[in-house]
Amino acid sequence: MTGRDGMIRPHYQDYAQWLHHTPGERMARKRQEADALFRRSGITFAVYGDEAGAERLIPFDVIPRIIPLEEWQKLATGLRQRVKALNTFLHDIYHEQAILKAGLVPARQVLGNTQYREEMRGVNVPNDIYAHIAGVDLVRAGAGEFYVLEDNLRVPSGVSYMIENRKMMMRLFPELFVRHRVAPLEHYPDLLLDTLRTVAPKHSPDATVVVLTPGSFNSAYFEHAFLAQQMGVELVEGQDLFVSNQHIFMRTTQGPQRVDVIYRRVDDDFLDPLAFRPDSVLGVPGLLSVYRAGNVTLANAIGTGVADDKSIYPYVPDMIHFYLGEEPLLNNVPTYLLRKPDDLAYTLEHLAELVVKEVHGAGGYGMLIGPAATKAEIAAFRTRIRAAPEKYIAQPTLALSACPTFVESGIAPRHIDLRPFVLSGDTIRFVAGGLTRVALKEGSLVVNSSQGGGTKDTWVLEG
Repeated sequence: MTGRDGMIRPHYQDYAQWLHHTPGERMARKRQEADALFRRSGITFAVYGDEAGAERLIPFDVIPRIIPLEEWQKLATGLRQRVKALNTFLHDIYHEQAILKAGLVPARQVLGNTQYREEMRGVNVPNDIYAHIAGVDLVRAGAGEFYVLEDNLRVPSGVSYMIENRKMMMRLFPELFVRHRVAPLEHYPDLLLDTLRTVAPKHSPDATVVVLTPGSFNSAYFEHAFLAQQMGVELVEGQDLFVSNQHIFMRTTQGPQRVDVIYRRVDDDFLDPLAFRPDSVLGVPGLLSVYRAGNVTLANAIGTGVADDKSIYPYVPDMIHFYLGEEPLLNNVPTYLLRKPDDLAYTLEHLAELVVKEVHGAGGYGMLIGPAATKAEIAAFRTRIRAAPEKYIAQPTLALSACPTFVESGIAPRHIDLRPFVLSGDTIRFVAGGLTRVALKEGSLVVNSSQGGGTKDTWVLEG
């Protein structure tokens, strides 16, 4: 909200003035109201292994994160470029493998990756799109420059909170939306449905789309149900679908109905017990054969996980150069690959200064934040790294930007990131904004909901 000189940034001027004249008691009351409304609506997040209770609210902060239009337009251009390159990479590694033959990405890093699916070799997917929904995590650091922290291409989550946060802000503070021209994002489900229909096997505008969920015990089940309801399509589990004559059908009260597109929120391993894990009860027996025949579209495609693996992340700028012939518009965070002897040696010597992550890790688990770790934690992590260095990457600790956040002690700075959701079909589209996640613990850099992080409404000002 303020620059280094302490002055309010131009795009925050009106909001800062409003906040200054709003009593703290009102803000506290509105936050309690938001918690009550979220709980009543069932907007919760399940934390696996949490003995205190399976369901908890994701803390919602009533102070928005504001982005000026010109800044968003630059971000949007960079996001288009990045997601286009990632989709081209996925098509390439399952077909010609030109980037591997050119030696720009080590072949063993891809072909030996646990997320690489040999079953997808030579399979053609509509429009050559593999990641129809991508969540790209961005952070701002240093002199205000945005960096891509990671790409989420398997089953990115969080978009329901983006939409619900906006609805909540409009309900709690309607006067703010009179004072500010905030770009809308409530139409995301319509964009998502349009995108999914453009990649149906026969590109039918009335293609039957379903959302496939693992079930109500999944941590993101609220989002699965929310998106199905908002798109006006069926929410199904594996047992609701079956294969017949190389097509997928849904059981309905009117009889079987053919399904054209499955927006799946089930991991690859559990999609088809005949092709992957035989003990899976979450998928559909025979689904892979129908998919390979081109008679159903899966969003996202099987095998996309290899492109969001943290060991592949450092090569995204090379993908942009190789496939698009362009300079990357969004920078990666400098990354050390610990399978490289020099990178390993440097990391082991500077563990107290670095962030170390598992290449297959997610949710903020399995990582070390050196500056915040104890000597004992660093020593234990050093042992883990030495045992299997290829399982880790390391990055410098960025001086992440902070945003004013309403906490118990009042308004204080807390670190944030941003996850825009990029939709790829016959074109690339997205709503202006994304999910802003906030690290609620003072000084913490971990924004993940599973680690106690919260969320904010994200405003892109149209003028």
